[in-house]
Amino acid sequence: MEKPAFNSIICFGGEDWWYHNHGHIDMQLMRRYAEQATVLYINSIVMQKLNLKQGGDFFRKLVRKTKSILTGLRMSDAGFWVLSPFSLPVQHIAWLRPLNEMLLRLQLLLVSRKLQLHNPVVWVACPSACYLAMRMKKTRLVYQKTDQYEEFPYVDKKVVANYDKQLKAAADLTIFVSSTLYDDESNQCKRAIYLDHGVDFEMFVSAEKDETEPADIASISKPIVGYFGAIDEHKLDMAFIEKLAQLLPDISFVFVGKPSSTFCRLAESENVWLLGQKTYEEIPHYGKCFDVTIIPWRHSRWTEAANPIKVKEYLALGKPFVSTPAFTEIEKYLDVIYVARTPEEFAQSILRGLNENTPERIAARRRKVANDTWDSKAALLLAEVIGKGKDKSVQSLNE
Repeated sequence: MEKPAFNSIICFGGEDWWYHNHGHIDMQLMRRYAEQATVLYINSIVMQKLNLKQGGDFFRKLVRKTKSILTGLRMSDAGFWVLSPFSLPVQHIAWLRPLNEMLLRLQLLLVSRKLQLHNPVVWVACPSACYLAMRMKKTRLVYQKTDQYEEFPYVDKKVVANYDKQLKAAADLTIFVSSTLYDDESNQCKRAIYLDHGVDFEMFVSAEKDETEPADIASISKPIVGYFGAIDEHKLDMAFIEKLAQLLPDISFVFVGKPSSTFCRLAESENVWLLGQKTYEEIPHYGKCFDVTIIPWRHSRWTEAANPIKVKEYLALGKPFVSTPAFTEIEKYLDVIYVARTPEEFAQSILRGLNENTPERIAARRRKVANDTWDSKAALLLAEVIGKGKDKSVQSLNE
């Protein structure tokens, strides 16, 4: 990878390193840039409103965030520093936002001095860092537009949409990972690129060579239809999944991820298993046990503009893959996947996947993503971050 023209990056992450899956694009890129520069990854700044109606889910989130904050500043095993700053859930309260920003700025100032971060590249993957990031002294500002942020649950849509608008206008470079968002919004940016997600290809392919299986999935009867990722109402259609389980009673449905309290009832079905959240490194070893992989997402404004990383991870596993047409990025993979709209169509596609899983199809799925490694994506993007290609205001980096 080319040597960067900067010596430090402060990344306002879209997730929390201490309890979220490490497959996200900001984490993957920072892992690679940390080999050549000092990187500070700031765990996601609270964007959602305080909502006690979430019940047990709210208190679970509160406990894990508190633990993350108490971790303080630590070096991660990925080679970059991680900070969980204290912030308040007040993005929707105009008169309290300046106080929140002041608290964050003070924490960041102390850490920047400790790590000697001078004029860093400031990377924003969390819109709630908007004003803090724009007012910092920096080499350049990079905005990573991963999702339709204002469509997240429990956020103030107007406030978040305003953050997004300002960041696109101020950033020296805006990175879109959704072609839909890129097509719709790139003209609102100084410079914009479309960079599709990558995949830890070798990690997912090599898992199959290890014959051992995780104990909690080894005893589940096959065939197994599997999903890994977030298990909540924002993405998954529970009624759809319950109908699928009824239509295919002789097939085991396995979900790997932390379920919301509402989705825990899925485990009441005799052929549905919820195995809980696993580490990023464990995921391929669960995925290799799946006979068919699925994305039974509901359609919404958020999913429509999403680009799930698990698409490439499923294909790297070589497994048959069935999805609802909830997101437009799926259209790029129609030659190697099955798309179904109703539970009945979905069930038939699962059976087709089981019956048509030839060595040739397995190889075709892997070929589809073999060159889309995170290393290649990081190298492609580096030239844009250090300022090359300034004559091109809008472009794609996926050729």
